[in-house]
Amino acid sequence: MRRSESSPFRGAALTHAGMSGKNNEDRFGVSAFTLDDEADTPVLLAVLADGIGGHRAGEVAAEISVETLSQVVAESDGDQPREILHAAVLDASQEVLAASQGQEDRMGMGSTCACVWLIGNRLYTVTVGDSRIYLMHNGQIRQLSTDHTWVQEALDYGLLQPEEVKNHPNAHVIRRYLGSVKPVVPDFRLKLEDGEREESALANQGMSLFTSDRLLICSDGLSDLVEDQEIAGAFKDRTQEEAVQFLVDLANQRGGHDNITVIAVEIPPEAMPKKRRSRWLLRLVLLILILAGLTWLFWQTRQRLGDRPILPAASPTATLQQDLPATSLPGLIPTSYPADAQAYPVITPSPASTSTPLETSLPATAGPTYTPWPTNTLKP
Repeated sequence: MRRSESSPFRGAALTHAGMSGKNNEDRFGVSAFTLDDEADTPVLLAVLADGIGGHRAGEVAAEISVETLSQVVAESDGDQPREILHAAVLDASQEVLAASQGQEDRMGMGSTCACVWLIGNRLYTVTVGDSRIYLMHNGQIRQLSTDHTWVQEALDYGLLQPEEVKNHPNAHVIRRYLGSVKPVVPDFRLKLEDGEREESALANQGMSLFTSDRLLICSDGLSDLVEDQEIAGAFKDRTQEEAVQFLVDLANQRGGHDNITVIAVEIPPEAMPKKRRSRWLLRLVLLILILAGLTWLFWQTRQRLGDRPILPAASPTATLQQDLPATSLPGLIPTSYPADAQAYPVITPSPASTSTPLETSLPATAGPTYTPWPTNTLKP
């Protein structure tokens, strides 16, 4: 992949510290690339990280997470997106953990991450923590990611009811984060249906999106205070930039107890797959053009020559010499001429002309008679 100064993807992003007065520990990054293929496929990478830890340690962890994830993806060829994202998450977690060691004010720092990688219209994602990824399609919204929190696990095991989640004391206890001593487990599930099996959700990686589909990535500062349907409704009568601003303002109006970050990306027509011409077809067309040019050159040459047939060049004729009897050969030289015939000079062999007999003599038995080429031609 190579970096691009511009991108056909239409995006908007905004972050806000919220109303609690604490530092903004959210970080995000959006990068545009072009795939090195025949179609120059557009690529977009959007990363959001929500830092964990006090004394500015959270923002350090979030910064490291965004930079490491973005760098690993940027240095790849984009050939195996899921494997590349997996390696990027592991590297980011190790970098955060290494930065926290040996410094007391950074001990225990960490970060969530939500990453969207668009290669043309194909979607690849990875999440760690409770930052979310939504898909809006035909006016409907669906949460694609799964929260890695205590309350989500309680819901999955049937220990809690959905109405008990929001005000539960463990609502913000996360179970996975970058920088943990325990090896982090990236989540590649993309849930398109309620109750979708894990194998099916994993198989949704690389799913094709449609023109005007919209992806939204947000930190829990938004999702804690704004319902899913409200998020979808914000884009109905507003531009993308206006909708993002509206959502941040709405969260702040409802308390803004945490940092708020929103990234929205709309799929453009340019991201749709292009019809690619096969190389063999291009080679065939080139061959046809070459043959047509050679044919045209041949006919031009024929016209310059006046369409005259080209006779083969005369070549010397080898003559087999042997001693012949002095008697004249019948039919070779006529004994009489017509009255109007013209006399032709008689060609007498030169005395100096000698012949070298062949080492092997011809058989005495009767065989074909060699008739010399006529030297005289009668004129009518």
